[in-house]
Amino acid sequence: MNEQRNFILAIGLSIAVLVVWQFFIGNPQLEEKDLEARLVTEESSKLLVENSSISIPFPENVGNSINVPPANVVLDNTKDISTGQNIPRVEINSDSLIGSISLLGGKIDDLNLKNYRVDLDPGSELVKILSPLGTSNPYYVHHGWVEASGKNITLPSENTLWSLEEGSVLTSTNPIVMSWDNGNGLTFKRKIMVDEDFAFTVDQQVYNNTDSTVDLFPYALISRHGIPEDLLNFFILHEGFIGVLGEEGEKKADYDDIIDETEVYNDIMGGWLGFTDKNWATVIAPDPNMQYQGRYTSSNNGNIFQTDFLGSKISINKGETATSTSYVFSGAKRVNILDKYEDTYSLLNLDLLVDWGWFYFITKPLFYLLSWLNSIFGNYGVAILFATVIIKLFFFPLANKAYKSMSAMKKLQPEMTAIREKFKGDRPKQQQALMQMYRDEKINPMSGCLPIIIQIPVFFALYKVLFCTIEMRHEPFFGWIVDLSVKDPTSIFNLFGLIPWSPPSFLVIGVWPIIMGFTMFVQMKLNPSPPDPIQQKIFTWMPVAFTFLLAQFSAGLVVYWAWNNTLSSLQQYVIMKRMGVKVELWSNIQNLYKKSQKKKIQ
Repeated sequence: MNEQRNFILAIGLSIAVLVVWQFFIGNPQLEEKDLEARLVTEESSKLLVENSSISIPFPENVGNSINVPPANVVLDNTKDISTGQNIPRVEINSDSLIGSISLLGGKIDDLNLKNYRVDLDPGSELVKILSPLGTSNPYYVHHGWVEASGKNITLPSENTLWSLEEGSVLTSTNPIVMSWDNGNGLTFKRKIMVDEDFAFTVDQQVYNNTDSTVDLFPYALISRHGIPEDLLNFFILHEGFIGVLGEEGEKKADYDDIIDETEVYNDIMGGWLGFTDKNWATVIAPDPNMQYQGRYTSSNNGNIFQTDFLGSKISINKGETATSTSYVFSGAKRVNILDKYEDTYSLLNLDLLVDWGWFYFITKPLFYLLSWLNSIFGNYGVAILFATVIIKLFFFPLANKAYKSMSAMKKLQPEMTAIREKFKGDRPKQQQALMQMYRDEKINPMSGCLPIIIQIPVFFALYKVLFCTIEMRHEPFFGWIVDLSVKDPTSIFNLFGLIPWSPPSFLVIGVWPIIMGFTMFVQMKLNPSPPDPIQQKIFTWMPVAFTFLLAQFSAGLVVYWAWNNTLSSLQQYVIMKRMGVKVELWSNIQNLYKKSQKKKIQ
């Protein structure tokens, strides 16, 4: 019985830890960083490729004069900060993206999502993914070539002004081609295509008109200046560097980690790497058949973060042309789109951009189940209700066994009371007699915890789906729940908005958390009262603790828990009736009140 008590105490302490963690540490908080992005002079970091020292550039200030652009090139409002001149750009206007490409360096650096806004207001700004140099937080993709060590080849850089050779506007059906001649026999071309969603295909071509073979290494980089202002820094969600690097598998790193140490992965075949936010991501991927080196690094005292790949050597003979193909994904982390790109472009495990968590094998199937139900009912909240029913049916045999055991305990309540009275002054003998009765009747006194325990993996899986998948973003339920992915906005402490006061986050206890707490309380009171006073206190206060705890979670999760409690209570009620056990819900509640009054008198 001591072991039993210790187990119950462990549960209670765990709940307490969870509550403290949630309130004071784990709540999603915006990271208050006062980091202004500063542009730096040219830096380099060395990578070893075939025993030659090869350098992928860091971002640099663009200070060269800008020529007048051709007529089919637009002038963006973003200016070169060193010259004050407008930068020539090519417009992007696809089915899902709108923005522009800078011809100065050929960077993909201005990208907005057509179908996503920053909040629920239909007049709010479009979500911006990439931003050019000269803005507060530059974030862009750049492609280029690096020569072998000791060679003196003039190559295009971030200072290079490309000419637009083909196309005027980059659309899902019309690619663009830009070109640049180094004046020494090499002509560089870059063909950029975009699909109807968020994928770019970049073909880098080199035409060798020199008298000798030229060896070059293709690269691509993503540069991000400053830590994102909307970084959640929430323990359950990864934000920062991410990649799947061939046989190395998934590699994650926080921004702070890369400030201290550069991570380099050699001899990689297949995969991708980039940056992930909660709902958005930008990644680069080399040709899946090309060996490369991947890197997570930073510069300027941790104010500029960069992820890049350096491909293997390409030899271009005299009079020949070579092409290096790579891919860019920049947009919303929609699961169906990620799955499509995994097949279309051979982007290994691209779905890991979504933080599925430890219970991947539960989380992703649960997401598919919710998506399917949503396609039927047109409401993710209703989908959660029906998914809960399906989950209950799946666990029905196990839960049924637990409820039968609890009903049997309820039936033996008089015998348990008699044992306590008989050994009232001898607690060890009392516990010994109770345990003997449990063994004789084949009853598990801990069976009441089983329905909660078996749903914990489902709970965390659903939490991941609601919090980490963009499909749940801005999805309404009914009434005041306009976004299932965030917590219930109402609070009992301001009478649900009647009092003009905004309580602190941990006091935002909404309607649905209260409903959840009540359903949990009812379920607890259907069970027989535990024999141990410590257990009684834990089970009495558990609904209150869970009310405060779950109030900080996604509204969809609270809806699930409340509905699950309701179904469990109905299931337990039916089983108790079938076994001839008296349902003493009201009397148990009355006993709780009487005990409270007795303590006050004493």
